[in-house]
Amino acid sequence: MGTSACKKAQVSVDDADEIVSPTTGTRSQFTLDSIFLYAKQVYLWNDVLPGYAEFNPRQKYGGISSDITAFKKELFDISQLKINTITGSPYELPVYFENPKYSNLQLGRSTPGSTAAVVNPNTAVLASKIISSGNTPVAYIALGSFPSLSSSKAVLDQAFDDLATANPKVIVIDLRSNGGGYLETAEYVANLIVPASLNGKVMYSEVFNPAMQNGTAKILKHQPYLDANGKTAVYNGRNATMADVDYTIAGNTYKFNKKGSLQTIQSVYFIVSGNTASASEMLISSLKPFFDIKLIGEKTYGKPVGFFGINIDQYSIYLSSFLIKNASGWSDYFTGMQPDVPVKGADNPVLGDPAESCLSAALELINGTKKLAVSKLASTDKITTNRTDFLQPTLVEGIMFENRLRLRK
Repeated sequence: MGTSACKKAQVSVDDADEIVSPTTGTRSQFTLDSIFLYAKQVYLWNDVLPGYAEFNPRQKYGGISSDITAFKKELFDISQLKINTITGSPYELPVYFENPKYSNLQLGRSTPGSTAAVVNPNTAVLASKIISSGNTPVAYIALGSFPSLSSSKAVLDQAFDDLATANPKVIVIDLRSNGGGYLETAEYVANLIVPASLNGKVMYSEVFNPAMQNGTAKILKHQPYLDANGKTAVYNGRNATMADVDYTIAGNTYKFNKKGSLQTIQSVYFIVSGNTASASEMLISSLKPFFDIKLIGEKTYGKPVGFFGINIDQYSIYLSSFLIKNASGWSDYFTGMQPDVPVKGADNPVLGDPAESCLSAALELINGTKKLAVSKLASTDKITTNRTDFLQPTLVEGIMFENRLRLRK
């Protein structure tokens, strides 16, 4: 990046459009300013951020020789300011050295209002089958990720329609390798599981900070708004910006709307691990108020927050921007969801095998037995498997993107 002085080309506004940072400086200095100023208005926990002069990003990080190192260091320091009073540690306590648990910054520009993340649609359904367990037909499905709904809807519909033919009352959903993805897709899966009697009841809400909810995060006018299809939109006779989005709780509350033919589920068992994160945890949380839910495996990652991409110069910044709350108002799983039945799963399990440790434990729980005698898969078992290896996503890459942000009415 160049180091010559130039006129300010990026943002320098607070809630009242007041100039709060220098109007001249280097490209790197402007980026340092912008990271802080966006966080000051968009970050979920912006209430603990000091003023620009006190934080002084240019002085604090200007001496770091690598620009991207400086920018990531600034983001990390911002992310460590809000303390979880229950744990006594930052909400974004790093999983590994100086990398926030949730927020991140990457070289390369995102699609504003959507996401630059690519989630492989072939990992939506890894395996599905009906297991005869005692006298109870148990539906089993392994979901490896939540890709865009347009790319995964057909395979999800087929899998759940096949499961519905047995009229199962119990379903085991294997999320142990599911690091998240699109909220819209996780929501669709929830609607495939629930009966029509839940139509209209709250599934979950996205809760932004007060400035976002009140429409006073004016800095977002520098970010163009694109719809879920990546198209520009017109708002009040001009191109819409991210400042025109409805960030109210009412405008970001999603309700059940039954999909598919499966109507008989009464209990849901989830197989989970430390890789189970974000949108997959949202699925668990959203069903908790309405079903007998049990978790089998290992503690989940713990990510009840989501974000959308913000472009700053040639970088994309993903600030934790909203909290996910279920119909009961619950969102406190920052340190992960504890399993009801702790099981250390195999590194490369045979998905859908009743003898596999996690699925075996789930079946024992379903049948109310201490130990259920099960055999290996018989040649007559009907099972659909899309892959034989087992996906192991990077923990810190767990994602929960919202690509349906809607403009204010």
